[in-house]
Amino acid sequence: MEKEKVHGFVKESMPDAIEKLKEYLRFPTVSAQHKAIPETVDYVVKMIEDIGGETKVLGDLGGNPVVYGFFSAGSKGDASKTLLFYNHYDVQPPEPFDEWHTEPFEPTIVDGKLFARGVADNKGDLVARLTAIQILQQAEGGLPCNIKFMIEGEEEIGSPNLEPYLREYKDLFAADACIWEFGSKDEAERISMVAGIKGMAYMELTCVGAEIDMHSSVGAYVDNAAWRLVQALATMKNEQNEILVAGFFDGIEEPTDGEKEVVSQLPFDEGAIEELYGLKRPLITKAKGIDPRDAMVFHPTMTICGLVSGYIGEGAKTVLPKNAKAKMDCRLVPGQDPHHILACIQKHLNDHGFTDIQATMINGQRAYRSDYHHPFVAHVLDTARLVYDKEPVLAPNSAGTGPMFAFGEALQLPIVSTGVGWIGSKVHAPNESIRLDDFEQGVAHMVLMLSGFAAALSTEKEGAQA
Repeated sequence: MEKEKVHGFVKESMPDAIEKLKEYLRFPTVSAQHKAIPETVDYVVKMIEDIGGETKVLGDLGGNPVVYGFFSAGSKGDASKTLLFYNHYDVQPPEPFDEWHTEPFEPTIVDGKLFARGVADNKGDLVARLTAIQILQQAEGGLPCNIKFMIEGEEEIGSPNLEPYLREYKDLFAADACIWEFGSKDEAERISMVAGIKGMAYMELTCVGAEIDMHSSVGAYVDNAAWRLVQALATMKNEQNEILVAGFFDGIEEPTDGEKEVVSQLPFDEGAIEELYGLKRPLITKAKGIDPRDAMVFHPTMTICGLVSGYIGEGAKTVLPKNAKAKMDCRLVPGQDPHHILACIQKHLNDHGFTDIQATMINGQRAYRSDYHHPFVAHVLDTARLVYDKEPVLAPNSAGTGPMFAFGEALQLPIVSTGVGWIGSKVHAPNESIRLDDFEQGVAHMVLMLSGFAAALSTEKEGAQA
């Protein structure tokens, strides 16, 4: 389909697409709080079936249901080629409510931005993709290839039940390539895409010192669970932010020269990052002389996500806490095993005399990188160039995490992630948003990408035979 026609069709589709997205966003689908799951599943099924798709709701293997969607190629399409879209219908909790400027589950448009929980992560992307399909259906010949969807409801809690569905329904979700859930524009308005993702070991560290909170005066002779946990945490990283846990770096796969070259060319605006987040201290990579782009893509991390102990309310309460807990995540690179990381951390605690502190895994996922040189990756990049005003950016992997490793292992297909967010989307934070212009461009990109998808993969096959 010609670029000019695409933009015309997309613009015409925007009012209906935005209203559909608003309705979808009104479901408070917080998986961590088990909210609105059945009604959201029903609405996702309705969106697919309303535009002629087939659906199956898979719930026989535990967890929130997985929605399968299928659209067959049109009369002039190539039914031998299939693209898979991965999305999720669950969202993060909206708290803290008092930091929202609008109601989190009442989508509101202000200055060309649509605000709501889940609009960028990931409900906006699903509606954009369905809108692109609807536009192509109306073109002569219909859809240019088969299209499948896997839409799960537990991504925001680590997709703990997704892998069994991938194994059991491997044939159902089989495809030639996959578009992943997310993507956004960076601080310089370049669309940023990734062909992989970091893994994660998310765990809880617990120290129990007594059965009840005590008067703080007994701190003269009773150990303090909060201090003990803080001291244990301090043994795992030094003041230079170096991870000190033995075995933590076991198995890491060194990046290829090609991946290093790609990362060295990625844009990075330190000043813009400092301004965006209101940073009060310099980037930790600066003192170590490390390129922040290398750190973002190739280096594992260890982050304290939260600490809870004792009294943290208004005013004073003089207590010696009975226990202390820390939530911690380690972002992992290819070759690292989250369960090995957990074992190393528990051994580190034991070896340093903190045998009373227990580490428990909450979510573990491995890192994944697609073949960066696959023709599908080039096709997604090339079609992005036709839509966006600036040169797109494609990194070997995201700094974030998702169940991409399970997809790659089960389905053996190339994966690229792109979407409709922007640098100010505030994903997982109050006042999450997308810009309507970005949403429109995202739809146009999916229309063009789908239009040439079969031809791009046919070229790959012909090259292999030659």
